[in-house]
Amino acid sequence: MGRTYEEMAVGQEFVHTPSRTVTETDNVMFCSMTMNPQPLHLDHDFAGTTMHGRPVVNGIFTLGLVLGLSVHDTTLGTTLGNLGFEEIDFPAPVFVGDTITAETLIVSKRLSKSRPGTGVVAFEHRGRNGDGVIVLTCRRNGLIVAGEVSGA
Repeated sequence: MGRTYEEMAVGQEFVHTPSRTVTETDNVMFCSMTMNPQPLHLDHDFAGTTMHGRPVVNGIFTLGLVLGLSVHDTTLGTTLGNLGFEEIDFPAPVFVGDTITAETLIVSKRLSKSRPGTGVVAFEHRGRNGDGVIVLTCRRNGLIVAGEVSGA
């Protein structure tokens, strides 16, 4: 189970396990499901002519993967929803075969003024490839169950 509002502390950091290796099927299926025909993600011949020299994994897949890897340690069963993303950056590309790990920092938190029994927690997520290079950073705000307030 994830953590309630009271179980999260500003400055608390998590290094999430397990990690996950990205496959070609992941990238092709995600692009297909989201109707994204970008040749940089799907066309080996086209991608070979770019500065990357090969297809780049869809960034929104990378974002979803990093957030998904964080769920068990942070919000499994305790989140009531994402309130928004403040920043999403992709400082380095992800390629098929990269193993992605995720880290989370609790940046801030406050009790909700409009929804009793809940709190707003700001998370900073980072994704790294197998070489330790940061491939994603994002900040998001989540609405989290406040255990002591709600009696949970």
